[in-house]
Amino acid sequence: MIVVNEHYGYNYENSLLELSEEQKVMLQQQNFSQHFQRSKNTNELCFDIQFNEEDEVYRLNSSYIVGVNWIVKGKLPIYIKPKLNNDISEVNYLLMLFEALKETENIKHLDNLYSIDFNAPLIQIEQQQDILSPLLILEFLTILKQIVKKGLKKSYYDVTQNLNTRVKGKVLVNASVKKNHTKSKMHFNYCKYQEFGYNSIENRLLKRTLEFAKAVISNHKTLSTESVKYLINYISPAFTNVSSEISLKEVTNLKHNPFFKEYKSAVQISKIILKRFSYNISQVSETKYKTPPFWIDMPKLFELYLFKKLKEVFPLRNEVIYHKKFHSLEPDILLNSKCGNFKVVIDAKYKPRYEEGKISHKDAAQVSGYGRLKSIRKELKIENDNLLTDTLIIYTSNNSKNSDIVIDELLSQEDKRYLKLYKYSIQIPVM
Repeated sequence: MIVVNEHYGYNYENSLLELSEEQKVMLQQQNFSQHFQRSKNTNELCFDIQFNEEDEVYRLNSSYIVGVNWIVKGKLPIYIKPKLNNDISEVNYLLMLFEALKETENIKHLDNLYSIDFNAPLIQIEQQQDILSPLLILEFLTILKQIVKKGLKKSYYDVTQNLNTRVKGKVLVNASVKKNHTKSKMHFNYCKYQEFGYNSIENRLLKRTLEFAKAVISNHKTLSTESVKYLINYISPAFTNVSSEISLKEVTNLKHNPFFKEYKSAVQISKIILKRFSYNISQVSETKYKTPPFWIDMPKLFELYLFKKLKEVFPLRNEVIYHKKFHSLEPDILLNSKCGNFKVVIDAKYKPRYEEGKISHKDAAQVSGYGRLKSIRKELKIENDNLLTDTLIIYTSNNSKNSDIVIDELLSQEDKRYLKLYKYSIQIPVM
């Protein structure tokens, strides 16, 4: 396995890739690249490996997508770590996600945060390289908390029981004859009937996944925090009278009720978690196990984290708007404060390079273009055509003094080259 940091090649483009002789044979002097599909029309580079024929060396660039995937399918995998530009600090992506999901609106924004290829061959990894499972578990527990807060739904569900000297619902003739009458239990009959309560297929699936979640938490140090323990203690009592017995057939055929939106998300993530561990809870405790290839979009995670940080200081409805589409264009965040002091187009950049240099022309042109779009100006209620829209790039920086959004400093650092274009740095959690 080749192991590199995210944005490998940041300091020097096409950085030299150190390989063993065996790995060089697998690559066969070829070029390789892979992309992450953020949306229907947007792809982001995961990694690009180029073979230099003159020097007979391989050079690699990676972006801000982390995870485990195949370079040569079935032979040579790559692990891109969520690390910063040095080898000392590692991005605490779980704390970022946990912080982001404190803002319940972010639950609706989790689409395309990660991708999992269940059709590809599995990749053997060490437990500490499994950055996918903790993320899935944290997402699941957060959604489950919202369900428990509103209360588990009741519904009709089928019950099959072997009844003595009585009949209820529909008699299962074949089962009764095979399991009772042939064994001289003539007074017993297998019956199928419906009950109304909490022990529905959906709730049993969630209970089963909750058991997987507890097993994962006990084996992953990154999840052994007081915040996660609080979630488990908050959720568990609601499922006391719910069974965790559920068949694979019931899981695959389960359809959600559109009236319960949280259940739809919870059932989807439950299926992913169970499939990720091949429906076998014993796999959770292994120090080495096989995982389907996956990617996690760190810039998307930073957007969710930033959205929550902005909502802390601009908490009123529609003050902070996330990824609203305007004629196929989609700015990261719009800020339209009720006080009228902030009407800003915000671009979130998971790029530490801005603490050292200027805003790139490409990024400046992108956010400035959003600010001139008439539909966005209308959304921000900017009626004066002679007034430029404030534009802001918020970027990650370990050296920033800002761990939160400081309103008075949000538009204090204007770019020297562009009018009404500001930048603001913010720390992200590290470990």
